[in-house]
Amino acid sequence: MRQLLSFVRKEFYHIFRDKTTMLILLGIPVIQMILFGFALSTEVKDTQIVVLAPSHDEASERIIERLNGSAYFNVAGRISSNREIEDAFRSGKAKLVVVFEDRFGERLRHDGKAHIQLIADATDPNAATTFTFYATNIINNYQQDLMGAQQNPYIITPEVKMLFNPQMIGAYNFVPGVLGMIIILICAMMTSIAIVKEKEKGTMEVLLVSPMKPIYSILSKLTPYFVLSCVNFGSIILLSVFMLKVPITGSFSSLVFISLLYIFVSLALGMLISTLANTQLAAMLISGMGLMMPVMLLSGMIFPVENMPMWLQVISHIVPARWYIEAVKAIMIEGLGFMAVWKDVCILAFMAFVLVIISIKQYKVRLE
Repeated sequence: MRQLLSFVRKEFYHIFRDKTTMLILLGIPVIQMILFGFALSTEVKDTQIVVLAPSHDEASERIIERLNGSAYFNVAGRISSNREIEDAFRSGKAKLVVVFEDRFGERLRHDGKAHIQLIADATDPNAATTFTFYATNIINNYQQDLMGAQQNPYIITPEVKMLFNPQMIGAYNFVPGVLGMIIILICAMMTSIAIVKEKEKGTMEVLLVSPMKPIYSILSKLTPYFVLSCVNFGSIILLSVFMLKVPITGSFSSLVFISLLYIFVSLALGMLISTLANTQLAAMLISGMGLMMPVMLLSGMIFPVENMPMWLQVISHIVPARWYIEAVKAIMIEGLGFMAVWKDVCILAFMAFVLVIISIKQYKVRLE
């Protein structure tokens, strides 16, 4: 029994000495619980809406006040013509546009019926269905209150129109998300494991102390994986277009450019993980389990980032997949070009620069 206890104590000491393993075992479950607890929400809150109300009458203003006063919507502005509707969506100013027919209040008083059009951004079909349902309920509640106060059979008919994805095809939403998740997980895992494997064998140190500069050594290590990742990207795009029937309605060259940049960011992230992990198992856990949860929950792949607490929205800014998925949706589904995603390109380029610089400095420290 004493011999067994001594071996158990030895194993505890062995585990406690590996700080990376301890962090993975004790830290990741806590992080996952926090992410699942706060990020998993099917509710739609604070959806940005834009209003087109030509008449500015009392009835339309009352409905606008109710929409803005609810927990589900924020009136981000007003437009003056139908030509501005698509611009409001493409600029990211609105997820829903509420269009009142001309002389809305007058028609409601004299004819007893009027129409409201709800135009939704259906790039995320589930979210679009949810917030159009909320808006319809708010309008119906106003109709019931009006009928109770006036004792007249008023009828307000909301007409729902889904923009960008009128058939409500689910693949339009999940293909950009899956594309972003697959690229970052595969690239980071390949790079981190490959470099840690070299470190375990002792050949990486020999390579880095050679006359060749560390940056050249690192780039030579990344180049084959970059080429393989490009092949993966091509196969995923072909499957998305020809098998899942998701069209590329925007600039194909912009999609390729930002995808190549995202691949480089993912490889640089894997390179950074390789500087933190000492074993292939630790690298696999960090690049696999450690990246999967943030990518799935904080990138907008499944749940809208706008519905999360503010502190989680701030954290989501450092998740590369968030910016890539936003850009892919804008290009593939909304049909936009490079100028519409320049912000996402700049952020990903900055991330790539920072990750490469940190990784190079970490390697230099190890050599010293």
